[in-house]
Amino acid sequence: MMFFLNIVEIIMTNSRLEAVLSAIDNINKEDPNQTVVDGISEAKELLYGHYMSACLEQYWQDANELLKIAVRAQHIKRWHLKRAEFDEGKAGYFKWRIALGKFHAETTEAIMLKNGYSTEESQKTAAVIRKEKLKSNSDSQTLEDVACLVFLLHYFDEFSGKHSEEKIISILQKTWGKMSEKAHDIALSFALPEHLAKLVAKVLS
Repeated sequence: MMFFLNIVEIIMTNSRLEAVLSAIDNINKEDPNQTVVDGISEAKELLYGHYMSACLEQYWQDANELLKIAVRAQHIKRWHLKRAEFDEGKAGYFKWRIALGKFHAETTEAIMLKNGYSTEESQKTAAVIRKEKLKSNSDSQTLEDVACLVFLLHYFDEFSGKHSEEKIISILQKTWGKMSEKAHDIALSFALPEHLAKLVAKVLS
């Protein structure tokens, strides 16, 4: 009887998890911003969400379901709050980022509650999306690690072509400082293009 109940619980967990991930994807499919990969145009945040999930699945295979949701939802409907709607400069940028984190968290909470998750579970996931207690909450740290690794793998090359070497190195230093030792080891295993590898080497030196 206990075995049967455990099987039912697993099926229900997988069902609600897939429902939430699908709901997140359906929202992100509406992103008006497009990214072209191998000649195919994709909704920018839909693609980003799948990059995030793929990275988590590859390097954190024991991730819990709430973390899986947080990772997929980190940029949910990101286009809704535009940078231009906030003041210029560093203060305006941080206000924008804080507002985005809150928006992503609240949007995800609503989806989770609609699909059978408890208030406690949805609030816990929202806290991870807001990256609360980064150094003491392992899920928040993992979300940060995944975001940094996805940047290095999929967005670093394009970013480096738009900015000076000084700014790139500064961004890399900040990125590296936010990552765990595990994420450092993973990043060092990446076969980056030579020009990007040289920039990483400069940061580490």
